[in-house]
Amino acid sequence: MKNLQDLEVFAEVAATGSMSDAGRTLRLSPAVVSKSIRRLEEQLGVRLLQRTTRMITLTETGRGFYERLLPVLAGIEEAEAFVEGHTSKVRGRLRISAPTSFGRMHIAPHLANFMNAHEGLEIELILSDAFVDIVADGFDLAVRIGELSDSTLVARKLAPVRRVLCASRQYVERFGAPQSLEALEDHVCLPAHNGEYWRLEGPEGPVSFRPVGRLVTNSSEVIREAVLAGMGIALRSTWDIGPELAAGELVQVLPDYKSPDNVGLFAVYASRNFLPAKVRLFIDFMAGLYGPSPYWDRAVL
Repeated sequence: MKNLQDLEVFAEVAATGSMSDAGRTLRLSPAVVSKSIRRLEEQLGVRLLQRTTRMITLTETGRGFYERLLPVLAGIEEAEAFVEGHTSKVRGRLRISAPTSFGRMHIAPHLANFMNAHEGLEIELILSDAFVDIVADGFDLAVRIGELSDSTLVARKLAPVRRVLCASRQYVERFGAPQSLEALEDHVCLPAHNGEYWRLEGPEGPVSFRPVGRLVTNSSEVIREAVLAGMGIALRSTWDIGPELAAGELVQVLPDYKSPDNVGLFAVYASRNFLPAKVRLFIDFMAGLYGPSPYWDRAVL
């Protein structure tokens, strides 16, 4: 029987195309990774990888072996998850993708409690506003905000997401507050992305408004700072600006308009027969933190 670690090392090298990247992920030195690959090739009697000074590629045999190995490793993971689900302890690494601002504000501060409760777990939290393929990129789960589209992935709603139109008190004192959606055209708006539409629910039902502003940025955090600085009106989530609303630094404008009810905070993970216990525990932990009445809304609703 082949060494399981050698098989896992080979799969990681094949996925990343790099022994150093595989070593960092698996926390192994390049020498150990190289030795593991060499030992596996010697046991199989074939060359699995083609090495050059610039890159590593799979041989034809190596690709065939890799494609057949993946479901085997997945099956082992599922078997371990089944056992973990019947024990009180979990171990290993939990790899999570989350949006930058939300992860910094509402996941990172709570990680200590979760990790103290599960000392056998390691957490790798990758913050990015880019859409990630959780299967191809090797994530156990992703935290996503928005309207969830149809997918082969499994999703669990963790909390509602409420977005409101807001401006700083100084802006409203200087320029006044719009009295209708059409009146927004006479104000400076702060869209998070150039060309986006604000999709809202109002007294007349679903409406869309295309905001126009002088500030163009790819950073939602820049827009947050801009609205706090009095530069215009923005559509922001209450998880992002709840304390500022509660303190009166920001005020709602057009309060009859809000984000659609189907906008939410979701945990998304690959569809599997056996959900790893580490994933289930973290999802349950987040659902307990946030829930249908998340803490960031309690001071402003």
